[in-house]
Amino acid sequence: MSKSKAKQTCHVVGCLDRHTSLHRLPAREDVRANNLGQYKAGLAMRLFIKDGSVPTVRGKDTEEGTATKSALAAVVHHVACQTDPPATRRVGTQLSMQTLQRNFKSTEVGVRTSTVASVRPCKRACLELDEDEENPLEGSSSMDVTDPLNPASEDPVAVLTQSTNATLESSGPVHKMAAYIVHKSCLLELFEVCPVCQRVTDVQTRSRGTFLSVEQQCPRCLYSRKWNSQPIIGDTPVGNLQLSAAVYTTGSSFFKLKKIFQVMQLKMFPYDTFRRHTRMYIEPAVIHKWNTVQAGMLQHLSQQHNVIVGGDLLLMSDSPGPSAKFGSYSMMDLSSNTIVDVQLLQSNEVGGSKHMEKEGLKRSLNVLEERGVTLQSVVTDCHPEIEKFLEEANITHYYDVWHMEKGLSKKLEKIAQKKECEKLSKWLCSIKNHIYWTAASSPFGPERVTKWTSILNHVQNIHTSEDPVFPQCLHPQNSQTRKSKWLTAGTPAFCRLEKVLTSERVLKDVQKLSPHYQTSSLEAFHNVILRFAPKNVFFPFLGMLCRLYLAALHFNENAGCPQTTSANEEGQFTAEPDYVEELLDLIFDKVFPDPTPYLDEVLKIPIPDSLSAI
Repeated sequence: MSKSKAKQTCHVVGCLDRHTSLHRLPAREDVRANNLGQYKAGLAMRLFIKDGSVPTVRGKDTEEGTATKSALAAVVHHVACQTDPPATRRVGTQLSMQTLQRNFKSTEVGVRTSTVASVRPCKRACLELDEDEENPLEGSSSMDVTDPLNPASEDPVAVLTQSTNATLESSGPVHKMAAYIVHKSCLLELFEVCPVCQRVTDVQTRSRGTFLSVEQQCPRCLYSRKWNSQPIIGDTPVGNLQLSAAVYTTGSSFFKLKKIFQVMQLKMFPYDTFRRHTRMYIEPAVIHKWNTVQAGMLQHLSQQHNVIVGGDLLLMSDSPGPSAKFGSYSMMDLSSNTIVDVQLLQSNEVGGSKHMEKEGLKRSLNVLEERGVTLQSVVTDCHPEIEKFLEEANITHYYDVWHMEKGLSKKLEKIAQKKECEKLSKWLCSIKNHIYWTAASSPFGPERVTKWTSILNHVQNIHTSEDPVFPQCLHPQNSQTRKSKWLTAGTPAFCRLEKVLTSERVLKDVQKLSPHYQTSSLEAFHNVILRFAPKNVFFPFLGMLCRLYLAALHFNENAGCPQTTSANEEGQFTAEPDYVEELLDLIFDKVFPDPTPYLDEVLKIPIPDSLSAI
């Protein structure tokens, strides 16, 4: 062997010892490697030779020898300049290696190359453009560049596009896809390097509310692509419409949510966009949903007999004075505790807020009558106009016990605060219980009056009466009761108590106390209304009406849920809001593609003139 050839051979062996890598050499039994067993089992990617060992090349005429020579030539090619190989780096991109792996096959040596040996230039600046809300964006992402390394290979753009479309189709509706909070700096890391030539690319971004579009252009190989953070329907990003629908249907506040987004540096669209989404898609969907649900409930009630309903008014948007702009009258089926009708009234429609309750009851009864619902009775609070109207309409009318008990308790508590009537405070709780027992145990009016007035004998420790309707108290005799508790006839405390309990108005109202159902569930529904439409927030007429419908849908969905008894019990809490999911399906599947028939339902709703209209 000549001196020059020997020197070259020693140089090659020295380089192999320095890198201690034989991953391109064939795995032979005669190679002295530390991890030969791991390499054969597939647990190691490279062979590491033992110290002092020299790799040899055998079998020149065999197929295995040919592969060995090719691999050795590849190693020698990188170290011919007596320097280390140039540094390389793996960079993750939006394109998977499975998509582009056929474009990185070398036809010369038959091995896959995952990186390109090149020095990365400095990063180029990222251009940011915030587009106006009204400017439409282009469609979904597109790439029109073929692989410059292998023009005959299959276009990776077509493969990626087909894969993306298949993913969107298999993942279900766009508004049900999982979403995450992604920081911009982390997102743009995926677009720094060209997936074809691994060079730094030019990146330009455009935003539209919660939507972000990224355009990537490689100045070296002319590779380009456009990526959108959300699917686009028409010219509307799905996330923007989905966020508007979520805020509205859950009774949240846009302005509170905007403050949260500002603190977290999350991008948010303006209020005008929220109002446009509301008018065009969300409110028509809410009105259609309520009309459909209400029609089903009234159809079910029309097949029943002796339906008992309860009604009550809630004043909305209270002003500093005694009047209110809006009033919400709710009609409930007391047997199932479900809201069957909601009427929104504006004060200029009825000549003032004091006439809202009667007008609301009229409208609700007309709706039930048009759907063929037969009423047995109506339970309301003690309202003279309501009493007169129902009497003229020949409808049985009952009073809610809680409203009457609350009025009497206030009067008696005020009397008990006086010095000569202090004994009366010991009887306040018993009198409250007595009025409920009187209503529940008496099917007829005269019996209720007799049981009610028996409390005057009871407080004097007299438990019998000459009245045959109720001759004596039903409780067992208790001889150990303290004598200081009993009242004496003629004392100021007894006289004042007798005057309040036996007044003409009270005795008349006691006869009409409801013996079966009360309107306490309606009071609970009023609390739900205040969640969706707080009194200190102004809403237009249509917006207020839609929020009342949402409150009714929410209340009816949770009306049959069991009451929570313990925080540790599973399944005892409020049910999931299925109506919200159904509304979102309606908005994205039907209303958004063709809002015309749903807007026609909105136009049928009579909207009164503004209070400031002349």
